[in-house]
Amino acid sequence: MHPQDSPSRTAPRRAVFSWCVYDWANSAFSTVIVTFVFAAYFSQSVAESVILGTAQWGWAVSASGLAIAILSPIFGAIADQGGGNKPWLAGFTVLCVIATALLWFTEPDPRFALWALVCFAIANMAQEMGYVFYNAMLPNLAPIGRLGRVSGWGWGLGYLGGMICLILTLVVFVRPDAPLFGLDKEQAEHIRVVGPLAAIWFAVFAVPLFLFTPDRPAIGAPLGQAARDGISNLIRTLRQVRRHANIARFLLARLIYIDGLNTMFAFGGIYAAGTFGMGPAEILEFGIALNITAGLGAASFAWIDDWIGAKRTILIALAGLIGFGTSILLVEDKTLFWILVLFLGIFMGPAQAASRSLMARLAPPQQVTEMFGLFALSGKITAFVGPAIFASVTLAFDSQRAGMATVIVFLLVGGLMMLFVSEQPDSQA
Repeated sequence: MHPQDSPSRTAPRRAVFSWCVYDWANSAFSTVIVTFVFAAYFSQSVAESVILGTAQWGWAVSASGLAIAILSPIFGAIADQGGGNKPWLAGFTVLCVIATALLWFTEPDPRFALWALVCFAIANMAQEMGYVFYNAMLPNLAPIGRLGRVSGWGWGLGYLGGMICLILTLVVFVRPDAPLFGLDKEQAEHIRVVGPLAAIWFAVFAVPLFLFTPDRPAIGAPLGQAARDGISNLIRTLRQVRRHANIARFLLARLIYIDGLNTMFAFGGIYAAGTFGMGPAEILEFGIALNITAGLGAASFAWIDDWIGAKRTILIALAGLIGFGTSILLVEDKTLFWILVLFLGIFMGPAQAASRSLMARLAPPQQVTEMFGLFALSGKITAFVGPAIFASVTLAFDSQRAGMATVIVFLLVGGLMMLFVSEQPDSQA
């Protein structure tokens, strides 16, 4: 019996639900800031031009990705030595909330471009670093046969939360002629307010996890000792990577396809705005519709993950993303673009949720946070590559469509590499 099949691994429903709600909490940042509203606002209203703004946003995503790649495995190894995940998760959550709120001060003027990029890069780094410790809590919440469901429910709630936050933004701030709080549309305050809105959303809905989801007991090792031991263990793990060959193959495959997914998320709203001329309100409607199909896909595939396995679920999701993604690049009609994107959304969540559940299944119990640190590393060590290639190709061809085509290559290569990954933990391989 795998250690994670132990009955003690089944947490109370309130604890599991509270863990899933954290996905709902941070979804506001991912949806409203990274993908749809603020990213498009920056490229269209803050940067000197849409093309330059697209490239600058790409460099900011790359810079934060590089920081995550360096820090995530180190902090994960330290947490395994210290014991608890919640203190680290709380610290990075607070940092993300503060940096996101500060985006309010980004006025529609190129002079504020650097401010926006720095605040966004810090917030993006903090959110992703928090995921290391959040994801590491998953194996203690359910037996191995239900990890797919719990992971998928979390992603599904995340998309639902993002949709609700987008609706709130549209109805309360963007659509009304006189936005709430007397916000000045001339100064784009009705758009800039998404910074404080996402920050408050994150802060409020993160609370249940810290109240009701149990953490691993802290070992009590001093921070300095935990840091030394954690880094030593990380170095030893990297040197003995052949002992974790299957995990290494999975992380390498994920490194490729998640880079494509992250690039798609970072530039989805920018692409819709620049290529199809969508304004702020239409981008919000576009985002709401996409989150509906993405949430349904994540929740539905959660059961499929536990039924056919995480590897097959990932491959199916990548095939769907490649097929519909290629079609989207070829269409000129906005209505057809809308239809294809809604079908694309069905496969976005499963690719991420099944990756998380597969890592939870493969990770040795005593190295869970370290392995999720490497999991984050695999998602970020080349995170600067996808956006950088996207930005470079966009500038070279003066075309967002050409830049977005690079995403398909990442998804295809990562999918082919997944064929060589086993779902059996290393100890059983």
